[in-house]
Amino acid sequence: MTALTTTASRTRGVPRGLTWTLLRLHSAAVWFWTLLVAVAAGCLLWAAAAGGDAAWAAYTSGGCDNGVVDEGCNLNAPAIELYDTAMYLGSAIINIAPLLVAVWAGAALIGRELENGTAKLAWTQSVTPARWLAAKLALPAGLLTAGTLLLVQLHRIMWQAHDSRWKGAGVWQWHDSQILIANGPVAVAHVLLGLAVGVLVGLLTRRSLASMGYGFFIVSGLLYALELARPYLWPARTATTPATEGHPAYVGMTVDEGGITPTGDRVPNPCLTSENCVLGRDVVTHYRDYHPASHFWPLQLVETVIVLAVTAVLVVLSFRLLRRRTGGTS
Repeated sequence: MTALTTTASRTRGVPRGLTWTLLRLHSAAVWFWTLLVAVAAGCLLWAAAAGGDAAWAAYTSGGCDNGVVDEGCNLNAPAIELYDTAMYLGSAIINIAPLLVAVWAGAALIGRELENGTAKLAWTQSVTPARWLAAKLALPAGLLTAGTLLLVQLHRIMWQAHDSRWKGAGVWQWHDSQILIANGPVAVAHVLLGLAVGVLVGLLTRRSLASMGYGFFIVSGLLYALELARPYLWPARTATTPATEGHPAYVGMTVDEGGITPTGDRVPNPCLTSENCVLGRDVVTHYRDYHPASHFWPLQLVETVIVLAVTAVLVVLSFRLLRRRTGGTS
């Protein structure tokens, strides 16, 4: 009786269920994600505080006037190189996370279990295919969202410290793709997109190795397409100058630039002066379509909504595909 009571007391607190099974099965991936988040967080915190202070001190050590580039500015100091490396590494981890997630989700999360038959075994143990897939999506989505949100917040802290000092130096702009993504909710949307793509590819191929390759290239293509489309997700502003003065100054993310003829037509690669001509027509004005810094949040939110909508569609397709593959079992 005492032995039974002791055994019951030991096992009563042990977590059970599909969630615990998934955590144990993919514990290596959980630890890798934790380590990745820790490395990125450390880089961003260091760049926001001690690293940023050391880099700024080295930059202005030669008498540089408040960030204005002149002969006194030292851009090649070791402290600045370390600072740039920390910024780059912290931002890069956020940006490559969707690719890593797609590869893992397609190969280990879905493809390997279908290939080895462990998924079918789970479906015979009172776990329906729909519940199995829901757990496969929900648990990683929660962990990935939490980690990415933490990194985005730390990246914003780092960026605010950077922007307040280095704006005049012309290094790292808000509209650089790597910076823009890591500074807002679109980073979370990209990671969830990688998860959805990986799961769907794993269900389609049912092979771990094939899922890795397809998942990587599909997510790479989607992210590249989003980068190309990003400047057109929100109406741009237009700056103009007379043809004799050259192009308008760079004031943000450039969308398009060129020349305007007397009839109002826009032409690419305009002449530098009105005396010259482009395609047989005079150019009287130069123009530049651009996004100022105030367009950061509109661009972020529109892309986030688009990516989340695509992610939702992929999740629905995954459930429908699984239902068809399992004969409609719920």
